[in-house]
Amino acid sequence: MPPLQVARSANIAFQRSYLPIALFIGATSGIGQATAEAFARATKGNAHIIICGRNRIAGEATIAQFPKPTSSDAIHEFIECDVSLMKNVQHITDSLISRLPKLNYLLVSQGIFTMRGSDRTSEDMERKLALHYYSRWKFIHDLAPLLKKATDSGEDAKVMSVYAPGLGGKVIWDDLGLKNNFSAATAGLVAPAYNDMMIESFAEQYPGVSFIHATPGAVRTNLLRPTSFAGHLLKNIVTGLVYPFSLSSEESGEYMLWSLLHSKSGAVRSNSHGDEMTGLEKWGGSEEDRRRLWEHTEAEIQRALETSASSE
Repeated sequence: MPPLQVARSANIAFQRSYLPIALFIGATSGIGQATAEAFARATKGNAHIIICGRNRIAGEATIAQFPKPTSSDAIHEFIECDVSLMKNVQHITDSLISRLPKLNYLLVSQGIFTMRGSDRTSEDMERKLALHYYSRWKFIHDLAPLLKKATDSGEDAKVMSVYAPGLGGKVIWDDLGLKNNFSAATAGLVAPAYNDMMIESFAEQYPGVSFIHATPGAVRTNLLRPTSFAGHLLKNIVTGLVYPFSLSSEESGEYMLWSLLHSKSGAVRSNSHGDEMTGLEKWGGSEEDRRRLWEHTEAEIQRALETSASSE
Protein backbone atom coordinates (compact mmCIF):
# COMPACT_ATOMS: atom_id res chain seq x y z
CA MET A 1 0.00 0.00 0.00
CA PRO A 2 1.69 3.22 -1.09
CA PRO A 3 1.40 6.08 1.40
CA LEU A 4 -0.63 8.97 0.05
CA GLN A 5 2.46 11.09 -0.57
CA VAL A 6 4.10 8.26 -2.52
CA ALA A 7 1.03 7.84 -4.71
CA ARG A 8 0.71 11.59 -5.21
CA SER A 9 4.41 11.95 -6.07
CA ALA A 10 4.21 9.07 -8.55
CA ASN A 11 1.18 10.67 -10.18
CA ILE A 12 2.87 14.05 -10.44
CA ALA A 13 5.90 12.36 -12.02
CA PHE A 14 3.63 11.06 -14.80
CA GLN A 15 5.16 11.73 -18.19
CA ARG A 16 4.40 10.33 -21.63
CA SER A 17 5.95 11.18 -24.99
CA TYR A 18 2.46 11.59 -26.44
CA LEU A 19 -0.59 13.69 -25.54
CA PRO A 20 -2.90 11.31 -23.64
CA ILE A 21 -6.65 11.21 -24.15
CA ALA A 22 -8.75 10.42 -21.08
CA LEU A 23 -12.51 10.04 -20.65
CA PHE A 24 -14.16 10.19 -17.22
CA ILE A 25 -17.80 9.07 -17.03
CA GLY A 26 -19.81 10.18 -14.00
CA ALA A 27 -17.15 12.70 -13.03
CA THR A 28 -19.22 15.74 -12.07
CA SER A 29 -18.89 14.81 -8.39
CA GLY A 30 -17.34 12.32 -6.01
CA ILE A 31 -14.56 9.91 -6.87
CA GLY A 32 -14.83 10.33 -10.63
CA GLN A 33 -14.42 14.08 -10.30
CA ALA A 34 -11.52 13.71 -7.87
CA THR A 35 -9.72 11.27 -10.19
CA ALA A 36 -10.20 13.56 -13.18
CA GLU A 37 -8.78 16.44 -11.16
CA ALA A 38 -5.81 14.30 -10.10
CA PHE A 39 -5.19 13.35 -13.74
CA ALA A 40 -5.29 17.02 -14.78
CA ARG A 41 -2.71 17.85 -12.10
CA ALA A 42 -0.53 14.90 -13.09
CA THR A 43 -0.49 15.96 -16.74
CA LYS A 44 -0.29 19.67 -15.84
CA GLY A 45 -3.32 20.07 -18.05
CA ASN A 46 -1.44 18.83 -21.11
CA ALA A 47 -3.95 16.20 -22.17
CA HIS A 48 -7.26 15.80 -23.93
CA ILE A 49 -9.59 15.36 -20.96
CA ILE A 50 -13.29 14.66 -21.40
CA ILE A 51 -15.74 14.70 -18.51
CA CYS A 52 -19.19 13.23 -19.06
CA GLY A 53 -22.12 13.60 -16.68
CA ARG A 54 -25.55 15.11 -16.11
CA ASN A 55 -24.54 18.31 -14.30
CA ARG A 56 -23.09 20.77 -16.80
CA ILE A 57 -22.50 23.48 -14.19
CA ALA A 58 -20.51 21.12 -11.98
CA GLY A 59 -18.61 19.63 -14.92
CA GLU A 60 -17.58 22.97 -16.35
CA ALA A 61 -16.62 24.23 -12.89
CA THR A 62 -14.35 21.21 -12.47
CA ILE A 63 -12.69 21.83 -15.83
CA ALA A 64 -12.20 25.51 -14.97
CA GLN A 65 -9.98 24.42 -12.06
CA PHE A 66 -7.68 22.29 -14.22
CA PRO A 67 -4.10 23.55 -14.70
CA LYS A 68 -3.78 25.67 -17.80
CA PRO A 69 -2.00 23.60 -20.47
CA THR A 70 1.11 24.69 -22.30
CA SER A 71 0.44 22.37 -25.24
CA SER A 72 -1.65 23.83 -28.04
CA ASP A 73 -3.07 20.36 -28.68
CA ALA A 74 -4.55 20.00 -25.18
CA ILE A 75 -8.35 20.02 -24.96
CA HIS A 76 -10.60 20.02 -21.88
CA GLU A 77 -14.27 19.39 -22.62
CA PHE A 78 -17.55 18.46 -20.98
CA ILE A 79 -20.28 16.24 -22.44
CA GLU A 80 -23.70 16.50 -20.83
CA CYS A 81 -25.55 13.20 -20.76
CA ASP A 82 -27.88 11.00 -18.73
CA VAL A 83 -26.01 7.73 -19.17
CA SER A 84 -28.76 5.62 -17.60
CA LEU A 85 -30.22 5.48 -21.13
CA MET A 86 -28.45 3.26 -23.62
CA LYS A 87 -29.50 5.48 -26.54
CA ASN A 88 -27.57 8.35 -24.94
CA VAL A 89 -24.50 6.18 -24.44
CA GLN A 90 -24.74 5.11 -28.08
CA HIS A 91 -24.87 8.73 -29.20
CA ILE A 92 -21.74 9.60 -27.20
CA THR A 93 -19.70 6.58 -28.28
CA ASP A 94 -20.63 7.08 -31.93
CA SER A 95 -19.48 10.69 -31.70
CA LEU A 96 -16.22 9.82 -29.93
CA ILE A 97 -15.39 7.02 -32.37
CA SER A 98 -15.85 9.44 -35.26
CA ARG A 99 -13.60 12.18 -33.88
CA LEU A 100 -10.96 10.69 -31.57
CA PRO A 101 -7.80 9.09 -32.95
CA LYS A 102 -7.40 6.87 -29.86
CA LEU A 103 -8.29 6.57 -26.18
CA ASN A 104 -5.68 6.00 -23.48
CA TYR A 105 -7.69 6.11 -20.25
CA LEU A 106 -11.34 5.38 -19.58
CA LEU A 107 -12.83 5.62 -16.11
CA VAL A 108 -16.48 4.69 -15.51
CA SER A 109 -17.84 5.60 -12.07
CA GLN A 110 -21.47 6.53 -12.78
CA GLY A 111 -23.87 5.36 -10.14
CA ILE A 112 -26.70 6.11 -7.77
CA PHE A 113 -27.19 5.46 -4.06
CA THR A 114 -30.79 4.65 -3.24
CA MET A 115 -32.74 2.10 -1.25
CA ARG A 116 -35.99 2.74 -3.11
CA GLY A 117 -37.83 0.01 -4.93
CA SER A 118 -37.99 -0.68 -8.62
CA ASP A 119 -37.20 2.36 -10.76
CA ARG A 120 -37.23 1.46 -14.43
CA THR A 121 -35.96 3.79 -17.12
CA SER A 122 -37.88 4.64 -20.28
CA GLU A 123 -35.93 1.77 -21.87
CA ASP A 124 -37.34 -0.63 -19.24
CA MET A 125 -34.05 -1.18 -17.40
CA GLU A 126 -33.60 -0.98 -13.66
CA ARG A 127 -31.87 2.36 -13.19
CA LYS A 128 -29.33 1.03 -10.67
CA LEU A 129 -28.22 -1.72 -13.03
CA ALA A 130 -28.28 0.61 -16.03
CA LEU A 131 -25.80 2.88 -14.26
CA HIS A 132 -23.72 0.37 -12.34
CA TYR A 133 -23.36 -2.18 -15.10
CA TYR A 134 -25.02 -1.90 -18.51
CA SER A 135 -23.86 1.64 -19.37
CA ARG A 136 -20.36 0.83 -18.14
CA TRP A 137 -20.22 -2.30 -20.30
CA LYS A 138 -21.46 -0.36 -23.34
CA PHE A 139 -18.93 2.47 -22.95
CA ILE A 140 -16.09 -0.04 -22.74
CA HIS A 141 -17.43 -2.23 -25.53
CA ASP A 142 -18.07 0.61 -27.96
CA LEU A 143 -14.81 2.45 -27.27
CA ALA A 144 -12.59 -0.65 -27.31
CA PRO A 145 -11.45 0.09 -30.91
CA LEU A 146 -10.02 3.42 -29.70
CA LEU A 147 -8.24 1.66 -26.83
CA LYS A 148 -6.80 -0.84 -29.28
CA LYS A 149 -5.50 2.01 -31.46
CA ALA A 150 -3.59 3.26 -28.42
CA THR A 151 -2.01 -0.14 -27.74
CA ASP A 152 -1.20 -0.61 -31.43
CA SER A 153 0.82 2.62 -31.17
CA GLY A 154 2.65 1.43 -28.07
CA GLU A 155 0.70 3.76 -25.78
CA ASP A 156 -1.19 3.16 -22.54
CA ALA A 157 -4.71 1.78 -22.79
CA LYS A 158 -6.35 1.42 -19.38
CA VAL A 159 -9.94 1.09 -18.20
CA MET A 160 -11.22 1.41 -14.63
CA SER A 161 -14.68 0.63 -13.31
CA VAL A 162 -15.07 2.04 -9.79
CA TYR A 163 -17.38 -0.16 -7.76
CA ALA A 164 -16.85 -3.17 -5.46
CA PRO A 165 -14.55 -5.98 -6.62
CA GLY A 166 -15.05 -9.29 -4.87
CA LEU A 167 -18.18 -8.16 -3.03
CA GLY A 168 -20.76 -9.53 -5.43
CA GLY A 169 -23.54 -11.77 -4.22
CA LYS A 170 -25.20 -14.77 -5.81
CA VAL A 171 -26.10 -14.21 -9.44
CA ILE A 172 -29.70 -15.04 -10.38
CA TRP A 173 -28.97 -16.62 -13.73
CA ASP A 174 -32.57 -16.94 -14.88
CA ASP A 175 -33.24 -13.25 -14.13
CA LEU A 176 -30.06 -11.34 -14.97
CA GLY A 177 -31.85 -8.01 -15.48
CA LEU A 178 -33.78 -8.46 -12.21
CA LYS A 179 -37.15 -7.97 -13.86
CA ASN A 180 -38.73 -10.45 -11.44
CA ASN A 181 -36.44 -10.34 -8.39
CA PHE A 182 -35.55 -6.68 -7.98
CA SER A 183 -34.72 -5.09 -4.66
CA ALA A 184 -32.18 -2.40 -3.94
CA ALA A 185 -30.18 -4.91 -1.90
CA THR A 186 -30.25 -7.56 -4.65
CA ALA A 187 -29.17 -5.05 -7.28
CA GLY A 188 -26.40 -3.87 -4.97
CA LEU A 189 -25.09 -7.42 -4.68
CA VAL A 190 -25.29 -8.64 -8.27
CA ALA A 191 -23.80 -5.54 -9.94
CA PRO A 192 -20.33 -6.06 -8.40
CA ALA A 193 -20.36 -9.67 -9.63
CA TYR A 194 -21.34 -8.46 -13.10
CA ASN A 195 -18.44 -5.97 -13.03
CA ASP A 196 -15.99 -8.67 -11.96
CA MET A 197 -17.02 -10.91 -14.84
CA MET A 198 -17.08 -7.94 -17.20
CA ILE A 199 -13.41 -7.08 -16.73
CA GLU A 200 -12.43 -10.72 -17.20
CA SER A 201 -14.34 -10.92 -20.48
CA PHE A 202 -12.88 -7.71 -21.87
CA ALA A 203 -9.37 -8.70 -20.80
CA GLU A 204 -9.69 -11.95 -22.73
CA GLN A 205 -10.60 -10.05 -25.89
CA TYR A 206 -8.08 -7.20 -25.58
CA PRO A 207 -4.92 -8.65 -24.00
CA GLY A 208 -2.88 -5.44 -24.28
CA VAL A 209 -5.34 -3.36 -22.26
CA SER A 210 -5.65 -2.99 -18.47
CA PHE A 211 -9.18 -3.60 -17.17
CA ILE A 212 -9.39 -2.60 -13.52
CA HIS A 213 -12.30 -3.10 -11.13
CA ALA A 214 -11.47 -0.81 -8.21
CA THR A 215 -13.03 -0.28 -4.82
CA PRO A 216 -12.75 3.23 -3.37
CA GLY A 217 -13.58 1.99 0.13
CA ALA A 218 -15.15 4.49 2.51
CA VAL A 219 -14.91 7.95 0.95
CA ARG A 220 -16.32 11.21 2.24
CA THR A 221 -18.36 12.32 -0.80
CA ASN A 222 -21.75 13.88 -1.40
CA LEU A 223 -23.21 10.55 -2.51
CA LEU A 224 -25.72 10.77 0.33
CA ARG A 225 -27.99 13.75 -0.29
CA PRO A 226 -30.66 13.60 2.44
CA THR A 227 -33.87 15.56 1.95
CA SER A 228 -35.27 15.37 5.48
CA PHE A 229 -34.12 16.27 8.98
CA ALA A 230 -33.94 12.58 9.90
CA GLY A 231 -31.87 11.95 6.78
CA HIS A 232 -29.44 14.73 7.65
CA LEU A 233 -29.16 13.38 11.19
CA LEU A 234 -28.45 9.85 9.93
CA LYS A 235 -25.85 11.17 7.47
CA ASN A 236 -24.07 13.07 10.25
CA ILE A 237 -24.03 9.99 12.50
CA VAL A 238 -22.71 7.71 9.72
CA THR A 239 -20.11 10.28 8.67
CA GLY A 240 -18.88 10.59 12.25
CA LEU A 241 -18.60 6.82 12.68
CA VAL A 242 -16.65 6.17 9.48
CA TYR A 243 -14.54 9.33 9.49
CA PRO A 244 -11.45 7.75 11.15
CA PHE A 245 -11.45 4.97 8.54
CA SER A 246 -12.40 6.97 5.46
CA LEU A 247 -10.60 8.94 2.78
CA SER A 248 -11.39 12.37 1.44
CA SER A 249 -12.44 12.57 -2.21
CA GLU A 250 -9.07 14.11 -3.08
CA GLU A 251 -7.15 11.31 -1.34
CA SER A 252 -9.25 8.64 -3.04
CA GLY A 253 -8.75 10.33 -6.41
CA GLU A 254 -4.97 10.15 -6.00
CA TYR A 255 -5.11 6.44 -5.15
CA MET A 256 -7.53 5.65 -7.99
CA LEU A 257 -5.26 7.51 -10.42
CA TRP A 258 -2.20 5.69 -9.10
CA SER A 259 -3.93 2.37 -9.81
CA LEU A 260 -5.13 3.54 -13.23
CA LEU A 261 -1.67 4.65 -14.33
CA HIS A 262 0.34 1.77 -12.91
CA SER A 263 -1.82 -1.38 -13.21
CA LYS A 264 -0.58 -4.17 -15.44
CA SER A 265 -2.45 -5.32 -18.52
CA GLY A 266 -5.24 -7.86 -18.16
CA ALA A 267 -7.98 -8.09 -15.52
CA VAL A 268 -7.01 -6.39 -12.25
CA ARG A 269 -8.89 -5.78 -9.02
CA SER A 270 -7.56 -3.00 -6.81
CA ASN A 271 -8.30 -1.86 -3.29
CA SER A 272 -8.93 1.62 -1.94
CA HIS A 273 -5.20 2.40 -1.89
CA GLY A 274 -4.56 1.25 -5.45
CA ASP A 275 -2.96 -2.10 -4.64
CA GLU A 276 -3.89 -5.19 -6.59
CA MET A 277 -6.21 -7.50 -4.66
CA THR A 278 -5.30 -11.18 -4.79
CA GLY A 279 -7.32 -14.30 -4.08
CA LEU A 280 -10.38 -13.03 -5.93
CA GLU A 281 -10.03 -15.17 -9.02
CA LYS A 282 -13.29 -17.01 -8.31
CA TRP A 283 -15.21 -13.75 -8.53
CA GLY A 284 -14.45 -13.61 -12.23
CA GLY A 285 -16.83 -16.53 -12.74
CA SER A 286 -16.33 -19.53 -14.98
CA GLU A 287 -15.90 -19.25 -18.72
CA GLU A 288 -19.51 -20.37 -19.11
CA ASP A 289 -20.70 -17.78 -16.57
CA ARG A 290 -18.94 -15.00 -18.44
CA ARG A 291 -20.35 -16.17 -21.76
CA ARG A 292 -23.92 -16.23 -20.40
CA LEU A 293 -23.59 -12.75 -18.91
CA TRP A 294 -22.02 -11.36 -22.09
CA GLU A 295 -24.77 -12.75 -24.31
CA HIS A 296 -27.45 -11.44 -21.96
CA THR A 297 -25.82 -7.99 -21.89
CA GLU A 298 -25.64 -7.73 -25.66
CA ALA A 299 -29.28 -8.75 -25.99
CA GLU A 300 -30.52 -6.51 -23.18
CA ILE A 301 -28.77 -3.41 -24.49
CA GLN A 302 -30.06 -4.10 -28.01
CA ARG A 303 -33.58 -4.48 -26.59
CA ALA A 304 -33.22 -1.15 -24.76
CA LEU A 305 -32.08 0.60 -27.93
CA GLU A 306 -35.03 -0.84 -29.87
CA THR A 307 -37.39 0.30 -27.10
CA SER A 308 -36.06 3.85 -27.42
CA ALA A 309 -36.28 3.78 -31.21
CA SER A 310 -39.89 2.56 -31.16
CA SER A 311 -40.95 5.38 -28.85
CA GLU A 312 -39.46 8.18 -30.97
